[in-house]
Amino acid sequence: MAAPLIFGDTEIAFLQELIRQKVDFMIVGLSAAALQGAPVVTQDVDLWFRDLADPGIARALKKVKGAYVPPIGTHPPMFAGKGVNLFDIVVHMHGLGDFDQERRHTLGVPLGRFKIPALKLERVMVSKKATGREKDKLAIKVLNDAIKAIRQRELERPQPRMNNGRWRGSTQNEGLQSDANPR
Repeated sequence: MAAPLIFGDTEIAFLQELIRQKVDFMIVGLSAAALQGAPVVTQDVDLWFRDLADPGIARALKKVKGAYVPPIGTHPPMFAGKGVNLFDIVVHMHGLGDFDQERRHTLGVPLGRFKIPALKLERVMVSKKATGREKDKLAIKVLNDAIKAIRQRELERPQPRMNNGRWRGSTQNEGLQSDANPR
């Protein structure tokens, strides 16, 4: 599954630089759902970091001329700058475990030569249910339908098989890669 063109060149450069810097992060929320094919709309891309103090974040921001704005009072931390204004920083996911627990529930979504970690649809739905906000309740049915459609597509896809020591029936060994974070 290729990442939809929701990112401009600067956003792609920032995400790729986070990966180059080996920053532990994942895309969460409806943006993660959209990257997996769910027909949803969102105004931003939620990024959840294992450690906001990771120096790789500052290096990635510098590369795209962005800046980190620390939390002030009740305002959460955020990014500033043209290349990162699409991204929101998430510090907690309702209804889910901590970052390390949820990391095993990610998959790599192709973005150029890289794969960006995105929280699986099922976990996005768990979080949406836990928030209880009206806008999240509206998204739950769409997410549930998307999960069913993706599962159906997977069942209908020809399964790769081993023949003379080589995988057959799949052009890129799809389905054989781990769903673990691609690091």
